[in-house]
Amino acid sequence: MLLEIRHVTRYHYESSVRESVMELRMQPQKSIRQRLISFEMELEPRAQLFSYIDPFGNAVHHFDVPQPHDELTIVARACVETQAPPEVPLSVDLGEWDRLKSALTQSECYEFLQPHGYAVKTPALADFMATKGLDTPRLRDPLTCLRELSQTIYDSFGYQPGVTHADSPIDLALASGGGVCQDFAHIMIAICRDWGLPARYVSGYLFTDRQNGDRSDPDATHAWVEVFLPSQRWIGFDPTNNTLAGERHVAVAVGRDYTDVPPSRGVYKGDTESHLAVDVSVTKTRSAVSEPEFFNLPRPAFRGGRRRGIDGLREQQEQQQQQ
Repeated sequence: MLLEIRHVTRYHYESSVRESVMELRMQPQKSIRQRLISFEMELEPRAQLFSYIDPFGNAVHHFDVPQPHDELTIVARACVETQAPPEVPLSVDLGEWDRLKSALTQSECYEFLQPHGYAVKTPALADFMATKGLDTPRLRDPLTCLRELSQTIYDSFGYQPGVTHADSPIDLALASGGGVCQDFAHIMIAICRDWGLPARYVSGYLFTDRQNGDRSDPDATHAWVEVFLPSQRWIGFDPTNNTLAGERHVAVAVGRDYTDVPPSRGVYKGDTESHLAVDVSVTKTRSAVSEPEFFNLPRPAFRGGRRRGIDGLREQQEQQQQQ
């Protein structure tokens, strides 16, 4: 499937700020099933763009606007060709639980086995797991458990933008019975890690198909989960839409939770408030626009948010909830 993506992020400041420093994770990944045909960014005000690869293998771009400005606009455009992943079996043998305990798996996936950030088991999540019968997974094979977990999250929570925010803990979605993809991904990751299954957060885009039951907002970024099984490697689960990740999913970045992979975040200097507006479009296309033009990345060791600045360097968090 050939997809064109346009992601516009606009920060508006109520009064002029002296400087902005931003970090972005918007470039789609390059992998066996996902070919990045083209990627470009436009910045207004204009600024020199730098890039690197973070410890999780994600492309990160960053820039500094050193002059006064009252608006900052970032337009990212990409053309990506995706392929359907290999077919996933309905189940695996019960021996997979023992293979998950191997030293190789524990070492390779260590960071994705530990609680982190928003993906943590809270008392409210423990109650949810007990109520839904999710506290005894070893009676069935891991893959069957994962399919049932995705179905349970889908059935238990309504898709309700505005109930939670980018910095909301999972307890808010558990209490309200609603949320968005970011919340559902964190809940699934926390349960998987409690079961001893390595799980990671995937930030990206989805070509939404409402006719086939997709609940996701077609005008927002998306998030899902990848779980590691030794016999299958990483398998993508989208609990928001109760489906496996497929050719309609475009991965941008992976991390332990949302805090590792926000599309944008930064700081600014100024005593003012900022307003964030985001617009995303993912459309099918019949032909590629241009040939690949990749950044040389050195490897190192309108949806609202309001942030208040002070006369100094202040955090300009993304507040771009993935829906």
